[in-house]
Amino acid sequence: MNAAGMSYLDWGVIAVYLVGVVGIGVLAGFVRQKSGEGAHYFLADNSLKWPVIGLAMFAANISTVHLVSLAQSAYTSGLLYGNYEWMAGFTLILLSLFFAPLYLRTRVPTLPEYLERRYNRNCRDMLSLVSLFSAIVIHIGVALFTAAAVLCYIFGLPEKATILGLPSMMFFIIALGVLTGIYTVIGGLLAVVWTESVQTVLLLVGAIAITVAGYQAIGGWDALATTLATYPHPLAGIEGVKEGVALSTQSFLHMAHPSGDKTVIANVPWYSILLGYPVIGIWYWCCDQTIVQRVLAAKDEKHARLGPLFCAFLKILPVFFFVLPGVICVALVQKGYFGAGVGPAASKDAYPFMITHLLPIGLKGLVTAAMLAAAMQTCSAALNSAATLFAYDIWKRWSPTTPDHRLVIIGRWTTVVATVLAIVLSPIFGHYGTIFQGLNTLICYVAPPITAVFLVGVFWKRANGRAAFLTMISGAVMGAICFTADFFKDSISGPNGFLTPGSALASAFDWFARSLLSDFMLVAFGMFCLCVVIQVIASLAMPEPLKEESRPLVWEHWTEPLKARCGTGLSDYRIISAVVLATFLVLYFIFK
Repeated sequence: MNAAGMSYLDWGVIAVYLVGVVGIGVLAGFVRQKSGEGAHYFLADNSLKWPVIGLAMFAANISTVHLVSLAQSAYTSGLLYGNYEWMAGFTLILLSLFFAPLYLRTRVPTLPEYLERRYNRNCRDMLSLVSLFSAIVIHIGVALFTAAAVLCYIFGLPEKATILGLPSMMFFIIALGVLTGIYTVIGGLLAVVWTESVQTVLLLVGAIAITVAGYQAIGGWDALATTLATYPHPLAGIEGVKEGVALSTQSFLHMAHPSGDKTVIANVPWYSILLGYPVIGIWYWCCDQTIVQRVLAAKDEKHARLGPLFCAFLKILPVFFFVLPGVICVALVQKGYFGAGVGPAASKDAYPFMITHLLPIGLKGLVTAAMLAAAMQTCSAALNSAATLFAYDIWKRWSPTTPDHRLVIIGRWTTVVATVLAIVLSPIFGHYGTIFQGLNTLICYVAPPITAVFLVGVFWKRANGRAAFLTMISGAVMGAICFTADFFKDSISGPNGFLTPGSALASAFDWFARSLLSDFMLVAFGMFCLCVVIQVIASLAMPEPLKEESRPLVWEHWTEPLKARCGTGLSDYRIISAVVLATFLVLYFIFK
């Protein structure tokens, strides 16, 4: 335990945090007399105001994946992956101006129910399955896996170490999953947003502490830029050779990279980000139940629209507090700050290395607690969303007369089952070179058909249910093919593959899996375009009249579509959105 420089004070801080956050979550389950009703358990009685919505959305998005993987990516690619954080602001503006009013107008408890009202029952069922998969695997699984990896490093445990007869990674995955499941089962969405609001503060305090400590240690921005431009990368002869690039830090403070840049690992060209991110961003921020559930629980439309805009402002912070520390860590190692030749053995250790080698006693425990907070808040948000989806969109379909108190019981059991499934499936992310790469690759295979169906359905009145369902099925098949080809490419082709090396079939597969699928952002954009084409052609070939109850869900049928309610005019939202947009554009052009 002391191998990583952790003291008993540090472990005490971590223990107090774990007990405190679970206690807050449990308390939320008993705070109201009607806590057994579905409206309270799943949507917190539609009582959330915009500051809580913004903080809760930010907290549900930020996890240990961001703390660890963004620093890991920054250690080998500089500020490149900060694009994913700042471009989120654009999609949050779309949520505020277009999607949130439509959702709040019908007071739907889940996005699949919205899709049923706009299209048909089949679309609702399909989205329910996809949303359950994303909640369990993409949100919970990756958060548990990353947090467990960090704890193994902090404890100084080797990969093959065991705890109570279990591999150390699996032990920590189970422990974090069980603790999160306890207060999510008892407290519902109110417990989630309460703990998220507290955890967000702790998360930011820890992230700011390590950024400030690193920034002071390196000597300021000019010293950082000079060091990066002068010294070779510490892993140039290790990970750089393995990835086939001439790893260099000269472009680490730039966010826009050309396609031929071979100085960073896992380079994503600027045009791939520009084309691909809106596809995955609209799905994640506007169409994913885990994130949007906070908007669905808003007190009214005003709070539902201001909440995402507040979250957009908060998304300015991750580049400076989650990405920049990885760049600072490179420069500190280059200068020999920790000692000659002392640095992370691999890029994945960059963030925990800074915790254990840069922070004083006591603060190490605080930042480690912040990392646990990030993992647990993401898991709790996704667990509650999975419970809501299963209770409302699957169980209640087969038993429409199920009372609310029974739905709460079903939702709690769903939380338990989802926790177990996430624990079992989380090791899948160990297959990828980086956790961030695995996460975004999976999202790129899931998001395109959902984004296409929502966008076309909201802005084109002739889009119909049969075409939308065909689009979702086609997109799911394309995504499954791409995932299988990418995940099992070494088993299918290559020295150990079952395809004959050099054959026409092996060459064709290699071109598809190793070349075409290598840029996952362009894959997402290509799949999205195909899905839009499929839906438009199918809608024209199989026309259906727009259902009367669907008219308020399409922008073209608003009699006053650009008029906001609840005392705040649209001009106010436009001004706020313009400020958010201008802020991100100025920052981007400074660092491009």
